[in-house]
Amino acid sequence: MTKILANNTFVHHVLFYLKNPNAEADRNKFIEGVKLLSTITTIQQLHLGTPTVSKREVVISDYTFSLLCIFNSAEEEESYQIDPIHDQFKNDYAHLWEKVVIYDSPNCFPS
Repeated sequence: MTKILANNTFVHHVLFYLKNPNAEADRNKFIEGVKLLSTITTIQQLHLGTPTVSKREVVISDYTFSLLCIFNSAEEEESYQIDPIHDQFKNDYAHLWEKVVIYDSPNCFPS
């Protein structure tokens, strides 16, 4: 059976395009930063992934890392945005990426 997220759930999906996507040191440094982010208590679930190889034209795979964070509410995601750890992540690791694409989405599935 499919598990449907709670009605107030908020999803924050970020695609990171690293400046040097093939540099192992940069990739490892970025992962270090995401581990820091994972300590923010309002994040209920966190997924860090890389692009899949797909023959389907609709699959976007031009990014370096995909970060998916699930929050219990939009308010908790707003709290995440102003958390000092989030600020530290941006300050200490932003030099690694050249582009960021963000998809924020509150759950609209009927309860």
